[in-house]
Amino acid sequence: MELQVNWSTPTNAIELLQSLSKRVDTAKTFTTELQKNAHNFQSLEVKTIVQQLEQVIRSIGENLNSLPSLSYGYQEYVEKAAKSLSKEMKDVSFVLNQSRRLESKEHMEETDLYSIDIDESSAMNLTTYRQESSKKIIDKYDSENLSMGSSLMSLPQLAQYMEPLYDTFSCPLTKRVMEDPVTIESGITYERKAIIEWFEKFEDVENIVCPKSGQKLKSTSLSANVALKATINEWKERNEAARIKVARAALSLASTENMVLEAIDDLTNVCKSKPYNKVQVRDIGIIPLLANFIEYKSREVRFASLELLRLLAEDDEKGKDIIAKKVDVSTIIRMLSSNHKPLRNASVLLLLDLSSTRFLCDMIGTVAGGILMLITVKLRQSFDAFTSDTAGKILKNLEKVSDNIKLMAENGYWEPLLTHLVEGNEVTRTEMASYLAEVVLGPDIKTYVAERATPVLVHMVQSVNSLPRNVAFKALNQISKYHQNAKILIEAGVMQILIEEIFTQTIHNNESTSSSKTEAAAILAKILESGIDLENFQVNTHGHTLASDYIVYNILSRIKNSTPDEMNLNLIHILLCLIKFAKASSTIVSVVKETEVSYNLIELINTPNEELGIASIKLLITLTPFMGHTLSDRLCKTKGQPESLVQNTTDIITEKDAVSVNFLAKLPHQNLTLNLALINSNTIPTVMKIISQIQRTGTRSSRHGSSYFEGLIGILVRLTTTLYDIQILHTARTYNFTSVFTELLTRSFTDEVQKLSAIGLENLSKQSKVLSRPPKMKKTKVFKFFCFHKCISVDLSKDQDFSLCSIHGGICSSQETFCLVEAETVERLLSCMDHENVEVIEAALSALSTLLDDNVNVEESVSLLSDKHAMKYVLNVVKEHKEESLWQKAFWVIERFLISGGDESISNISEDRLLPATLVSAFHHGDDCTREMAEKILRHLNKIPTISHTMTFTM
Repeated sequence: MELQVNWSTPTNAIELLQSLSKRVDTAKTFTTELQKNAHNFQSLEVKTIVQQLEQVIRSIGENLNSLPSLSYGYQEYVEKAAKSLSKEMKDVSFVLNQSRRLESKEHMEETDLYSIDIDESSAMNLTTYRQESSKKIIDKYDSENLSMGSSLMSLPQLAQYMEPLYDTFSCPLTKRVMEDPVTIESGITYERKAIIEWFEKFEDVENIVCPKSGQKLKSTSLSANVALKATINEWKERNEAARIKVARAALSLASTENMVLEAIDDLTNVCKSKPYNKVQVRDIGIIPLLANFIEYKSREVRFASLELLRLLAEDDEKGKDIIAKKVDVSTIIRMLSSNHKPLRNASVLLLLDLSSTRFLCDMIGTVAGGILMLITVKLRQSFDAFTSDTAGKILKNLEKVSDNIKLMAENGYWEPLLTHLVEGNEVTRTEMASYLAEVVLGPDIKTYVAERATPVLVHMVQSVNSLPRNVAFKALNQISKYHQNAKILIEAGVMQILIEEIFTQTIHNNESTSSSKTEAAAILAKILESGIDLENFQVNTHGHTLASDYIVYNILSRIKNSTPDEMNLNLIHILLCLIKFAKASSTIVSVVKETEVSYNLIELINTPNEELGIASIKLLITLTPFMGHTLSDRLCKTKGQPESLVQNTTDIITEKDAVSVNFLAKLPHQNLTLNLALINSNTIPTVMKIISQIQRTGTRSSRHGSSYFEGLIGILVRLTTTLYDIQILHTARTYNFTSVFTELLTRSFTDEVQKLSAIGLENLSKQSKVLSRPPKMKKTKVFKFFCFHKCISVDLSKDQDFSLCSIHGGICSSQETFCLVEAETVERLLSCMDHENVEVIEAALSALSTLLDDNVNVEESVSLLSDKHAMKYVLNVVKEHKEESLWQKAFWVIERFLISGGDESISNISEDRLLPATLVSAFHHGDDCTREMAEKILRHLNKIPTISHTMTFTM
């Protein structure tokens, strides 16, 4: 082109340019040959071609260096860039390494310019060479611009030197490249619009002249310059291609922020000028470069990069595909939270374009937190309405992929799922229902979801197709987990459907049918657990209610080992709710007693399914007050019971551990069969070992630890009710139950442990009088009695001393006779009288009352208790608490003190100023027993007259 249009070029320059052109063609031939045949060449042949290529490149460098300065005109920066490039080309040298890759010896760091890969996929071609040359020119241009200060040249202007702009392309009037060139009578070509406007300035046609030549025109006819227009169009194509290459080189170098912005802006303008240019920009590899700039430090660069990416994605599926592969979509999504509004808008618009294709919808959905971010933006309407609305459109596009709908629901945006569930076909409904069954409902949406979804799901469970039925039952199960939804389910008519599903017998009980029955039972259990009174709710067309014998019997009859674990579990949960109804409770107890259901429940205790085992034990515990002895006997008849209920666990205490020992503790304590079974199965040593371990180390921070420990103590307490059996008595003595309970009284365990310990001490103390017998003595012995405060010392011989208990009248010890005095338990029981828990106080008072029974020396007991200020504790209990059961025990103790304590006790009790008022209140408002006891104390205190026997007879 230079040779064709620039006639002022020196002759030697013309020759050099012609030589340069030929050598470039030769170099192209060598590289093409390497590209096509390198894999077939032997190393020697490759080396020869490489040497020839070196010679050609050095010759090109010589040609460039030989061009006279006049050839460059006033473009000094071009001359400098050419000279620099010439020097490097003259010094070029390639080596063939072991991987058969050619590398420059002197320019290893600049492999972008000169490296040649022998592999077919990456061999240098002429296009790559020109692109890399553009980079080098850009580099020189950039350094020159920096040194020249303000006299900078734009990248489009630089591109014009790669594809020169000729004067004939510009309109003499507009000074711009012509779009529609036309020639007038003077032979000069103008832009059509510009020359027409020129003509219109003249009022008289005869005065019209040519703007450039001044020639008067006889005619204003315009002749389209087709040849020039074609030439200009060709130049534009070359110029735009050159601008794209220059911009790519600039983006590759990215020397300054201004260079990057200018390159992106120029590419944006090129893409807007002609649709095909977007294809060129895309194919030349601009998108991977832009991928780097969306994370650039400057937000102006990030914004320009997003805008150009959106332009490349617009109406171009291949462009979107490349963007999906090369650009990190998560970075674009992250920009939605930017504080810079234009950046937010640009990122959301790009995402909107990308989301128009299904593939990219899937990709956006897989970005961690991507959908959550879009939902958040959508909900922030007041913050940025445009971004919010656009985010809503993106989410709508993302609904093309069903997995995205599930993700939206998981992130709190349920509308798409509910809409597809309500409006979709059977396949869509089934898929949406399956998602609903899996996704946990948030606290603020659970009622809304239930209201929208329940009618559709109820319709689906009545389908003849098993798949939608099963999925719908699972979805209803998910909804029923929230007790607030129970009323919605009932109003939708689900109860009758559930009962029918559970009770209907099928010929082929396959996995699908079993699953739907299990889900139906789970839903029914959760509805009952919600607390709604459904005792008289009619559940079928025959008029049966939930509490009817028919329903209860059918549920109980289905609990067996052959039933799937989940079904058994749900049925037990239903029974745990029904047993709260009076009518259903009696039916459940009756059926369990008369059938094998109790054995089935006991066998389920040791099922591998721990949750089922726990539920079974809980139901047995609930049944214990109604049929405890029956359950005790049947438990002992079951293989491996009752010892399997007490495990010597060293790990974290589980809920099953806790409910198991509590089951044993709550069964009737007087059941000798069960108590002996515990002894004979060596369960008690295990219990004592665990108690000792917990006393040393605590309950290991388990939330079931306290309940577990209470159950263990309850097992020991149950044995104290059957001490008449020699085996049980021996066990209580061997493990020193009195000492164990005494220590537990004041340890920092639960109130229940303290109460149980006091009950155990009461039971043990009741046996002390029987067990405390005077020793058999020979007649020849001489007794010497020495009276002390609480004991009598008896000298039977010179070698033997015996201490007789003043209260029980015989030889006592804490271990053998369970004497509370010998065990020093009295003080600890009195300390429990200050407890806040009434049950603990009542148990402690009952234990102390055993020292005031008629079968012991009451006077000595009163004396002992008075020394320990026991009456002060008792009177304080009467003042602080109003429970009648506690008053009755306290009044009984006060009366014993008044009867056996003499004047001192009467005086001490009379000094309490609040007691008479309490006694009067009890006398007026208490039950018969309380009134009688209060009356007796008032008579002892002379607060009411004593009635003589004569008066009584007369009355």
